[in-house]
Amino acid sequence: MLLTLRNLQLSFGAAPLLEDVSLIIEKGERLCLVGRNGAGKSTLMKIIADEIQPDDGSIEQAQGLRIARLEQDVPRDTAGSVFDVVAQGLGEQGALLAEYHQLTSQLGNGDAATLQRFEAVQAAVDAHNAWDLSQRVDTVLSRLTLDGELEFAGLSGGMKRRVLLARALVQAPDILLLDEPTNHLDIDAIHWLEEFLRSFNATLVFITHDRAFIRALATRIIELDRGRLTSWPGDYQKYLDGKQAALEAEERANAEFDKKLSREEAWIRQGIKARRTRNEGRVRALKALRNEFAARRNRQGTATLTVQDATRSGKLVIEAEHISHSFGERRIIDDFSITVLRGDRIGIIGPNGCGKSTLLKILLGRLTPEQGTVKVGTQLEIAYFDQLRDALDEEKTVLENVTEGSDILTINGQPKHAIGYLQEFLFEPSRARQPVKSLSGGERNRLLLARLFTRPFNVLVLDEPTNDLDAETLDLLEEQLMQFTGTLLLVSHDREFIDNVVTSTLVFEHGRVNQYVGGYQDWLRQRPPAPEEKKPAKPAEPPAAKPAAATPPARKLSYSERLELEKLPGEIEQLEADIAALHTRMAEPDFYQQAPAEIAQAQEKLASLESTLETRFARWETLDAL
Repeated sequence: MLLTLRNLQLSFGAAPLLEDVSLIIEKGERLCLVGRNGAGKSTLMKIIADEIQPDDGSIEQAQGLRIARLEQDVPRDTAGSVFDVVAQGLGEQGALLAEYHQLTSQLGNGDAATLQRFEAVQAAVDAHNAWDLSQRVDTVLSRLTLDGELEFAGLSGGMKRRVLLARALVQAPDILLLDEPTNHLDIDAIHWLEEFLRSFNATLVFITHDRAFIRALATRIIELDRGRLTSWPGDYQKYLDGKQAALEAEERANAEFDKKLSREEAWIRQGIKARRTRNEGRVRALKALRNEFAARRNRQGTATLTVQDATRSGKLVIEAEHISHSFGERRIIDDFSITVLRGDRIGIIGPNGCGKSTLLKILLGRLTPEQGTVKVGTQLEIAYFDQLRDALDEEKTVLENVTEGSDILTINGQPKHAIGYLQEFLFEPSRARQPVKSLSGGERNRLLLARLFTRPFNVLVLDEPTNDLDAETLDLLEEQLMQFTGTLLLVSHDREFIDNVVTSTLVFEHGRVNQYVGGYQDWLRQRPPAPEEKKPAKPAEPPAAKPAAATPPARKLSYSERLELEKLPGEIEQLEADIAALHTRMAEPDFYQQAPAEIAQAQEKLASLESTLETRFARWETLDAL
């Protein structure tokens, strides 16, 4: 046992954030802490890290236990070289090492004051016996492939997160706390982090909304829900199954309780006729039921996401031919062509800074490529998620950011009050009247979705929409996107989200943009080996580097294909019924007494239905074979 939390209590408002929370953390575990946005997960992390104290309860830990925490956001005041920032994890001795490192690079200036200070710092390092710690910093930098001489401020967001991870690791923690470690990392960086943490020999407690990351790492799920902590041993799927069963049991128990309370309330209201049969024990029991009902913390409702379809666009949405574009001397798009048709759902993946957002702007006609042509289709109503981020006014309320002057919104042709609309996105009236600057990251993304869905569109562009969204909201967004009949262009580093939503993927790789059928896992199966993997394979090489004669892994259905396969029998049955009805109509004696145009229209409709049926049958056979 490394750490034990017993009966922790913590309140910041009327309802306790933590209520009788207990937890035992064992050596070698990888615990994933899940829960809705605002449930108190980061607060619990800070209590474990001894950064804040609970109102009540006790914390017991093993002798000499070391705990390090990687916070959710990069601190704005972090400065200095990579070596300096990593050494900060060692406290006072780390500060001495950082100064020694800085002075070493300045000795060549010949300044007497610098030399004098260098000698003083060197003596202090000797006195504190900190040379072993300097070696520890170098070892961590090497392990995480970081250049200690680079300036922290000039690094990308993903590299800054890696430096902060190094600052936590240099403390040699027994428990490593990670709060949303995959935020703002690209897929390659997330994969590297997974592999690193899987081989890390300390205990992990991490918070993430990246479901693929949870599946890859977690050995136990702990959930914070309405102030209480529940432990779910096993993997993420066991948690999902167990949680669903627990919620159903809770609903049944609440329904039985409500019936009993209703019966007792009816009995107490019978007045004089009931006084003769009334007894004090039953009255006391009723008061206890009322108290229990008042104390019940019902589960917050689920967000309701409804996409408004605009008038259908033309069949051709985008046609790009031989486009190329550069940033300075670096070519980011090279001779790329694509035809996007109505209804396509296309994912775009690649490293941070590779040009994904630039490609989006070119395809939408908002940026002219250096070479090539882009033709944009007709009747396009485009909604661009990323642009809305800059449109949020921090000082205005949630309500004002959605209504833009009117309290009545038009949703799918029907008027709806903005407060009621925002409640569908889990913003209670009091929260809807608070300024945007008070919102958490997850709430901001929900607000962006609420604002986006107030308008109809037939082309939806989503640039990293999943950051900070809880799993339930992600599931609902996926469901809406699957039902969306327009065209979707999606940039995301969430591998499971891509797999569940898109039908094809554009990947920035090896200096080109390549297109693949399916999502992220489909790309992994189809991609060619990287240039360095074309060398003769070694016995320990992964399957991707084996000789071409090796049997490829069996093609599996993606999530979106499984949904499509489930729907196809119903679609085929409906098509057959429509064709049969039309045949019956055309067999009637008066059918050919109509105007020639109406006869031709019916014949064209029949041909179209039969063609569609043939296509649907072929698609069903393809998917069923997989």
